[in-house]
Amino acid sequence: MAVPPRFFEDGAYYHVYNRGNRKQQIFFSNRDYERFLEKIIEYKKKYPVEILSYCLMPNHFHFLIQQLPASSISKFMSDLCNSHSRYLNVKYEFVGSLFQGRFKAKRVDTDEYLVHLSRYIHLNPVELLFKDKNIFERLTFYKWSSLSAYLSGKKNDIANPQTILDYFLIKDKSGGYRNFLESNVLLEEDPTISHLTFKD
Repeated sequence: MAVPPRFFEDGAYYHVYNRGNRKQQIFFSNRDYERFLEKIIEYKKKYPVEILSYCLMPNHFHFLIQQLPASSISKFMSDLCNSHSRYLNVKYEFVGSLFQGRFKAKRVDTDEYLVHLSRYIHLNPVELLFKDKNIFERLTFYKWSSLSAYLSGKKNDIANPQTILDYFLIKDKSGGYRNFLESNVLLEEDPTISHLTFKD
């Protein structure tokens, strides 16, 4: 049976995510992560989308994406995931589906959700770190997320932090975002976005 196409509204924001089949890993080495990021850049040129935030984890990933006119989140994500699947199948001689079905996408309808979802995405690596007094500093060195762009305040080839940073009505927007994350780094999941997050 054919999978029905999904509609993404121009200008709207979406939480897009997926994980490995049976919760298996989808990244096994630094090169796996690096190639995935390279493919994001490649497919952004083919299917222009605005990526506000992202985080790659050993067995899943998250994007906060805006659908742009004449672009396609569906085609972007389909090519990205299919390319990664083929790459891992050849490299590691895997057989079968890499991902747990097609990618998930949930529309983000309010400004509050938009900002808090970005925080949730950037705090994902906390589960890989020890909960000690240096946890936020360690988080800033996590290479596989867009957090560095937020802390520098500069757009890179993948993520544009400006939409989120503009919600911080102070001169030092990056510092405001840093404080926003740091003050919440050890809190439980925010109930305001619990319906948007990646559930088991």
